[in-house]
Amino acid sequence: MNGEMQDQAKTLRLSVLGMRCAGCVSAVEGALRAVPGVTAADVNFADHTATVRGETDPEALKKAVREAGFDAAIMEGLDELGGQEEQEEARYRTLLNKSKVAAALGVPLMLGAHLGWFPDLGTAAGSRFWFLISLLTLGVMYYAGGHFYNGAIQSFKLRQANMDTLIALGTGAGWFYSTLAIDVSDILPADAKHAYFEAAVIILAFLNLGSALEMKARGKTSSAIRQLIGLQPRTARVVREGQEIDLPIADIGLDETLRVRPGEKIAVDGVVLEGHSSIDESMLTGESIPVEKNPGDEVIAGTINGNGSFLFQAKHIGRDTLLAHIIASVRQAQASKPEIARLVDKVAAVFVPVVVAISALTFLVWLVFGPTPALGYAFVTAMTVLVIACPCALGLATPISIMVAVGRAAQKGILIRKGDALQAAGKLSCVVLDKTGTVTEGKPSVASVTAVSGWTADEVLRLAGSLEAGSEHPLAGAILTEAGKRELGLNTVEDFQAVAGRGVMGRIEERSIRLGNRAFMDESGIDCAELAERLAELAQQGQTPMLLSVDGFGVGLIAVADPIKTDSAEAVIRLRDLGVRVLMVTGDNEVTAKAIARQAGIAEVRAQVLPQDKAAVVKELQLRGEVVGMVGDGINDAPALAQANVGFAIGTGTDIAIESGDVVIMRGSLLKVVEAMNLSRATVKNIKQNLFGAFIYNTLSIPSAAGLLYPAFGLLLNPMIAGAAMALSSVTVVSNANRLRSQ
Repeated sequence: MNGEMQDQAKTLRLSVLGMRCAGCVSAVEGALRAVPGVTAADVNFADHTATVRGETDPEALKKAVREAGFDAAIMEGLDELGGQEEQEEARYRTLLNKSKVAAALGVPLMLGAHLGWFPDLGTAAGSRFWFLISLLTLGVMYYAGGHFYNGAIQSFKLRQANMDTLIALGTGAGWFYSTLAIDVSDILPADAKHAYFEAAVIILAFLNLGSALEMKARGKTSSAIRQLIGLQPRTARVVREGQEIDLPIADIGLDETLRVRPGEKIAVDGVVLEGHSSIDESMLTGESIPVEKNPGDEVIAGTINGNGSFLFQAKHIGRDTLLAHIIASVRQAQASKPEIARLVDKVAAVFVPVVVAISALTFLVWLVFGPTPALGYAFVTAMTVLVIACPCALGLATPISIMVAVGRAAQKGILIRKGDALQAAGKLSCVVLDKTGTVTEGKPSVASVTAVSGWTADEVLRLAGSLEAGSEHPLAGAILTEAGKRELGLNTVEDFQAVAGRGVMGRIEERSIRLGNRAFMDESGIDCAELAERLAELAQQGQTPMLLSVDGFGVGLIAVADPIKTDSAEAVIRLRDLGVRVLMVTGDNEVTAKAIARQAGIAEVRAQVLPQDKAAVVKELQLRGEVVGMVGDGINDAPALAQANVGFAIGTGTDIAIESGDVVIMRGSLLKVVEAMNLSRATVKNIKQNLFGAFIYNTLSIPSAAGLLYPAFGLLLNPMIAGAAMALSSVTVVSNANRLRSQ
């Protein structure tokens, strides 16, 4: 835990403003990595944040980002999203204002040009009018598009090219062409004797509007983290020196006693000292049924108390709470890049230079082979190519889907720690299950009580519970719990004695009582013939029988078992329905393992496998071509979890082993594995839809913009339509990704 705390201390998160494409991501990452002391820097385009690791000055990081043409602010604490939301809301309003100003000039210019309101180019009146419009357009471009032009200049200084490069070249060429056309309109073709000032500003209007809509839609993707952060209360009631006082949670120390009243949120992780209640843990576990809490039970920060009131002792505070770990885990996964995203990054890195080259080639082709006079056609087509090809949708396609999916998984009680795991989970062909605590509850309980004639089950259980009250045997707790459920009064035991590996014995009401296994009874010469048939049945069921004798006669037995979870059998059926091979691997004996497997519907079992050998089983399956998912408790199954293509760590409460698996199941339901696989498949499908749409958009739009349809149909794509289409493509990608919220 200390190592983890140190790692967090060396990690800074920044909110980065002004990123508009995958090229911007590369620029920011490059700038951050160049800062002395930085060991790693990863930028998440989906939520416009950067995670930086290393020993460095936060101000140096912000300065580096600003020099790269962007703005940055350090994000701290669980409330940091509030500040980021304020920044993004201000940015949203600014973009809308820029869009309105650009449209206020562009729309009248467009209408006037189509309706013949303005003087023609080449006339004295036209020269004066259009010169004023040129100056006015330049001012609007500076206001509405200044961030694009500044980004292009900074990118040029870094010898890079990004979306800003394309926009600056496209709109700049439009303004330059139009200004040039004021005095040299005679050399232009009839269809091109037009000042494209309206195109330049309306393109900026569409781009700013598209960015604003994208920002609004993208904001929904942070809802999972926002809800998790909202779970933590601002204050808590602390008991100090006999007085109950309300304090900010930052002032709560370890081992302090806190009071939780009905309906309140729990402030930190701890253990119940006094009282009873039921807790709603649905936001952390995905389970809607409230969990009963009694003294000794653990409570988790962010969960909601029911009608009861209780005192608890703080055991984990601040960044050490389970809620803080979950938020960190979700952020880590949202910022991670799976294999498919890394491929897109490589494509995006070369995309802009290729588009610039295509635009230049388009200009030359039209200039050489276009109809007379060709210069106008060359300018129009080259500008349209630059505007329509901006790779915004391409850069958003993968990270936005991952961000939505990881957030959705967290709401369902599934923590996906790595982007690669999100991509790989849907490809699993084989799932290996540990038995204890994974397929089964992991807690022994009384399965049945059998009594011979003349005795009742309650009498047998009462005597057994009385003996076990003084025992430390693991099965003693199961018997005592069952006796408590039946409200059986326990007797005083005299001459208590525990026999290692056999059982316990003592005297109750002057009678000699023994409780233990069959060997204990045989060695003591006790006749258990009446129970022989029942013993044989229990052996086949894999249950552990404990025989009870009174004054030398066997009077009953108690069968103790680790029952399978209520939904394990259903989960196995659903895994098979997905075409997945299910295998149970356990260190337990073969009889018990096969009995549990039968109940769960698992056909393949490997028993008596040591924890360190489970990884070898996973590797063997992988060598046979299987894509393997391993589901275990995250502690003794750690080697197998690491070996598997996807490791699912089963975690409960604050004992969750978040670092053990690629995916962490907050509560031990195997159905969550099925849900994770289905979400993985839906996410990969969503990413492919986004990438397909982005690639198809660019594949079809660039040739059209270059004038490929002109020879056959006489059609040229209008630069304004190109700007609108480019903005719409980004909004479409974000909207499609948000469909994952309903999974």
